[in-house]
Amino acid sequence: MKLVAWTKWLFWNVTERRLRAIWRLGIYVLLVFALINLFTFVLLFISAFIMAAFGMNITNALSGAMSMQLLENPWVNMIVTPGAVFLAVFGAAFITGRWVDRRKFADFGLAISKAWWRDFAFGLGLGAVLMGLVFLFGWLIGSIRVVGLLQSLRPDVSVVAGLFQSLVFFIFVGLYEEMALRGVVLVNLAEGLYGKWLNKRWALLGAWVISSLIFGALHWGNPNATWVSTLNISLAGIFLGMGMVLTGSLAIPMGLHITWNFFQGNVFGFPVSGLKLGASVITTESIGPQWLTGGVFGPEAGVLGLGAMLIGILLTLLWVRWKRTAGLHEKISVYNPWQKDAVHGLEYENFSQKDQLDDLDKV
Repeated sequence: MKLVAWTKWLFWNVTERRLRAIWRLGIYVLLVFALINLFTFVLLFISAFIMAAFGMNITNALSGAMSMQLLENPWVNMIVTPGAVFLAVFGAAFITGRWVDRRKFADFGLAISKAWWRDFAFGLGLGAVLMGLVFLFGWLIGSIRVVGLLQSLRPDVSVVAGLFQSLVFFIFVGLYEEMALRGVVLVNLAEGLYGKWLNKRWALLGAWVISSLIFGALHWGNPNATWVSTLNISLAGIFLGMGMVLTGSLAIPMGLHITWNFFQGNVFGFPVSGLKLGASVITTESIGPQWLTGGVFGPEAGVLGLGAMLIGILLTLLWVRWKRTAGLHEKISVYNPWQKDAVHGLEYENFSQKDQLDDLDKV
């Protein structure tokens, strides 16, 4: 009997009446990978028919979709692949959120409102300004040199097409990485850590740090990655996650992530986490020390990028303090099931509170 009880405790949270956080996250990850394969094939076939409509032989197009050779096409590679991941990440979040996490989809930081769009616009502006400061400071001290303007990285793709492809690519990346890491992972970790040993504040802080370390580890396999770049990307996770832990919303992180990447790689011509994609408005060359510029990995692996993150943290704090009371959004750590109490018309934070409401009716 003790073994059965211990096994049930290991997998099941009796108070919340759902699987524990580690198993919920495991199901989410498995579903994401399954949906990536599904959506990739679906989008490849759609791409094949679009290409056929523009003159490509339909047999060759479908054959390319079946063998996944279409992914060698820059238009397909820059849009279909991230598009499939985007659909998989958000689709898995909706499915597991509804039937595994048992929460509202909006609780992942997507409670859309005027305030949400205002914060999103701030994030977009912040990413652009910070990367502009990285370029300006590096250029002024002679560590970054401008070597060209309006250049494409592929001879078969125009500058305009390359910039458009990269913009779409980084929009997808900014949205799905934030949804996965700062939405699903951070929220579930915070709820899982909150309990007997950690209060709401420390559970949220712990989830923030752990999700940032995961973010850094996921970039370990990028071209030219080092332990320094991995550490700095983890710190970037702290920076990106700040908007979420202060507001309970993904608006700032999503906006910031999109323009940070796009301006870094396609406006100022730096590598983005070791990658160079599409085209750039300004083509630059890092001639300063690697510890300063980040070298071939990009500013995120150097002091210039780290300095931009610190300035961004300060500006985020000032923005949040201006628009709302600054402080940790500790409610993230408290499970809020999506069901609504039909009798009282109130949403309850957890099932214990629902039981207390039910007990009132019995008195």
